[in-house]
Amino acid sequence: MRMSAKAEYAVRAMVQLATVSDGELLKTDDLAKAQGIPAQFLVDILSDLRTDRLVRSHRGRDGGYALARPADAISIADVLRCIDGPLASVRDIGLGDLPYSGPTAALTDVWRALRASMRSVLEETSLSDVAAGALPAHVVKLADVYRAQEEQRGHG
Repeated sequence: MRMSAKAEYAVRAMVQLATVSDGELLKTDDLAKAQGIPAQFLVDILSDLRTDRLVRSHRGRDGGYALARPADAISIADVLRCIDGPLASVRDIGLGDLPYSGPTAALTDVWRALRASMRSVLEETSLSDVAAGALPAHVVKLADVYRAQEEQRGHG
């Protein structure tokens, strides 16, 4: 999976919005500064998020942005799909339609497993989980395994 800068910025902006008190609005400039996101780039991102009804906005001097629904009801996957489309695709072809045969036939199940593992992390981790630093147990376990593998490579 390759995540665009736009998608990564969108997730950061949404997690920042998840920390705002209910009913409070965050101005674009404040959100951009808080996460080090170029303001004009953030305007485009927020527009996409608003179109997908993930954020709501109010114009005017006291305007700004807020999450459109509770942070625990918005997954990281929701944000990524809004910005970059499907989480994992192979040449934009449905998995059942891939032209695999013979020794490559099992690749379809490899791609299915990849999608399933990404979904288990991205769909089951909400903005509030990230903002609170309280990730789902299976996500913590996967991150710990990865961290241990990185340490082994660094010392091996």
